[in-house]
Amino acid sequence: MPTRVKRPSILVKLSITASLLAFQGYLGYHVVTGAFGIDSQREMLEQIRLLEARQAALEIEIDSYEHRIALFDPRRMDPDILTERARALLGLVHPDDIIIVPEAQDVN
Repeated sequence: MPTRVKRPSILVKLSITASLLAFQGYLGYHVVTGAFGIDSQREMLEQIRLLEARQAALEIEIDSYEHRIALFDPRRMDPDILTERARALLGLVHPDDIIIVPEAQDVN
């Protein structure tokens, strides 16, 4: 009894090849335009630069606040400066104080 070898159809080979090419096209499309693709990477890098600049500005502001808080340390506080600032903020003066008001400059 002779055996006959059945060869796969050419259509099966072509359909497998076409489906693999379509899958590669799908992956290639998402490499460029996907959430983590090339285009999104540019946007993320720009956002990183903006956030780093904002972080630097906030660090400067934090350092400023830390310096101002350090001035309230009772071991380092100058009572004359404290009373001067408090009186300036509250608008209070002693009767024996001399007040000098600078003249307004004309802007022409």
